[in-house]
Amino acid sequence: MRHWEQVLVAPHSTLHDALAVIDRTGSQMALVVDAERRLLGTLSDGDIRRALLRGVALGDAVEHAMHRGPVCARADDERSVILATMRRRGLHQMPVLDAQGRVVGLEIYVDFFDTPRRENWVVVMAGGLGTRLGALTREVPKPMLPVGSRPLLETIVRCIAEHGFERIYLAVNYKAEQIEAHFGDGSRLGLDIRYLREQQRLGTAGALSLLPEVPKVPLVVTNADLLTKEDFGLMVDRHVESGADATMAVRPYEMQVPFGVVRERDGLIDGIEEKPLQRFVVSAGIYVLSPPALALVPRERCFDMPALFEELIARSMRARCHHVRSYWLDIGRLPDYERANLDFAEVFR
Repeated sequence: MRHWEQVLVAPHSTLHDALAVIDRTGSQMALVVDAERRLLGTLSDGDIRRALLRGVALGDAVEHAMHRGPVCARADDERSVILATMRRRGLHQMPVLDAQGRVVGLEIYVDFFDTPRRENWVVVMAGGLGTRLGALTREVPKPMLPVGSRPLLETIVRCIAEHGFERIYLAVNYKAEQIEAHFGDGSRLGLDIRYLREQQRLGTAGALSLLPEVPKVPLVVTNADLLTKEDFGLMVDRHVESGADATMAVRPYEMQVPFGVVRERDGLIDGIEEKPLQRFVVSAGIYVLSPPALALVPRERCFDMPALFEELIARSMRARCHHVRSYWLDIGRLPDYERANLDFAEVFR
């Protein structure tokens, strides 16, 4: 639910106040939270009606009527898991909590099926050479490699369309004619597909300077070698709500050092950690950029996304992270490509 903060009420709020919140937001539920936004209970129309029948007055505090043991989702649950739980339990709303029990969202059942039409454009960076895949990309550009029953790029485009986006720009360079021949103007898929034709390699952000005009609303950018079920629409909503100039999708990455790591002090061994696991947060190759951020992209010059975000930070502009919780796979190496084909039937059927 967008603007879910509007359904939060304090435990000392009156039932009358809670009813006003429910009526104003149309949520059918208020969330009762403490000063730290930790969930204390939920309050529906039915809870209020039952409380009134017990003799609780409209001027009494909501804590006398709230349901104290609601079913909740975790912030890292995939949306498919949340939907399955709501179906199984017959729920229309479900609070989403972080690890500390604080409310971070409210899922509404109908939102899973009522995808809004979005005016935001999406740019897919599809001009890379795909050299890490060797002979596979000698005759076919990496975005057009078959994954499952169709080209990789078609699955990406279809997933973008599922989230309500209709205008998609494909930034093309290497063997661009194959991509353009396959997608055309996008009408076959019910989309408006246009092309940003790179005359030279422009990096992971430079092709944005080829847009015919500056969009009036935030723009989504994604790499063409990513298979993901992440909700781009939700990412845009969070970007707008935060007031950010740019959002970068990120995900955890772990790397194990294959040796014992020695801690040394003044030439003496202070300790040894055997094969430690290093944890990082890395870019997931998906971005949302507001018009002020796009203005920093130089015209027709090789320019990468890390350089853009460094420029944003240097100018004290607001750049935020969006943590990817859903399926995500970067098809950069042959084992990744093989895994994508194994995963396709289950994840993208």
